[in-house]
Amino acid sequence: MQRQDSQDAPLFGEDFDPSRPRASKIKHPLASFFHLFFRTSAILIYLLCDVISSRFIVSMVAIILLLSCDFWTVKNVSGRLLVGLRWWNQVDKDGGNHWVFESRKPNTSSSADSRIFWLGLIVFPIIWFIMVFSAIFSLKIKWLVIVIMAMILQWANLYGYIRCKVGGESSLRSMAKKYIGVQILKQAMKKGEGQ
Repeated sequence: MQRQDSQDAPLFGEDFDPSRPRASKIKHPLASFFHLFFRTSAILIYLLCDVISSRFIVSMVAIILLLSCDFWTVKNVSGRLLVGLRWWNQVDKDGGNHWVFESRKPNTSSSADSRIFWLGLIVFPIIWFIMVFSAIFSLKIKWLVIVIMAMILQWANLYGYIRCKVGGESSLRSMAKKYIGVQILKQAMKKGEGQ
């Protein structure tokens, strides 16, 4: 696994350096549009499939095409332009897989671009996750495959970009341990103040 420096890419727009003012206008409106367009269109077709077409296959193909376009666009275009992050899988001559996570340095994206990117990257997988349960409880088993595929593609991009931002798997573990440690310390201090 390779990792290039990822310290300057804002996660959820929280990294703000006052010495480097960032524009609040959208620098890449076309990338921002397509970052949200394919995701939104896939969800709308899924929700309105009975109104648009009574044929399951037509709706399924349209949703899969939109999800594929979304996955490619987010992974290869909007991630690079909106937040300066990129990830991919590289195969060696020996056949071994290596995941590469990189970040552009210095980050020149605007805070508006960053917010659009991270909001779209987080909200839509949650929506598909909810739709999995909706398909299960409404007994729409044939739609369950599409919803699960959508959720997997959306979560894969989210996972890849979070790894780009915070680093490799060891960084994710250390970040989780640090968070849990801070929470335990806060609880201990609250109990100490109450006594």
